[in-house]
Amino acid sequence: MRKLLVSFALLLALTFGTKLHAQQFDAALGFGTVKAPAASNGFPSESGGLYVSFNGNVLLWMHHHLGIGGEVASRVHQAPYSTSFGTLGYRPIFYDFNAVVGGTSMKKKIGGDIMAGIGGKNNRFYSGSYNCGFTGCTNYQSANHFAWHFGADFRYYVYGHAFIRPEAHYYIVHNGGEFSGFQVFNNTNASRYAISIGYSFMPGF
Repeated sequence: MRKLLVSFALLLALTFGTKLHAQQFDAALGFGTVKAPAASNGFPSESGGLYVSFNGNVLLWMHHHLGIGGEVASRVHQAPYSTSFGTLGYRPIFYDFNAVVGGTSMKKKIGGDIMAGIGGKNNRFYSGSYNCGFTGCTNYQSANHFAWHFGADFRYYVYGHAFIRPEAHYYIVHNGGEFSGFQVFNNTNASRYAISIGYSFMPGF
């Protein structure tokens, strides 16, 4: 979780760096789950679990409703994975960077975005023992997989510039069911659904 927060801090630094030239900046915290293909052929599914997400969108060209954004979503608790050597814990982490088309009507208290971009899925397996190196000690091994990302959301402003946002995301993951060259899950693609709470920073906020 600490590295997840560091990643989001870097994301915020990049988005705030462009905020001076932007017309709107949305930051949000979300809670949701993942839906993936069902288990079969002896491989489990990655469906289920509570995911927490951090994201930010910047509309740089308000007149054309165009901008950029990014997010990180991690499973909160490790899920059990049974192997011949015992049960390990695993945690998927999704991340993406997008082009965003969005719009907001404060008069009608609504807004929305559609997005498309690239990112990845990081599969982490926890062994219970720590491996130490130059960058510190970790108790997991991880594998990154490239992904295409598509998403959409709907914002409802409940008070001022504070909003609640239902959202849906789809990840097309390259070899997403593999770990270190071995098939470990019965899926490559995944859908993520979440409800976020956030705030829109814009002229007059």
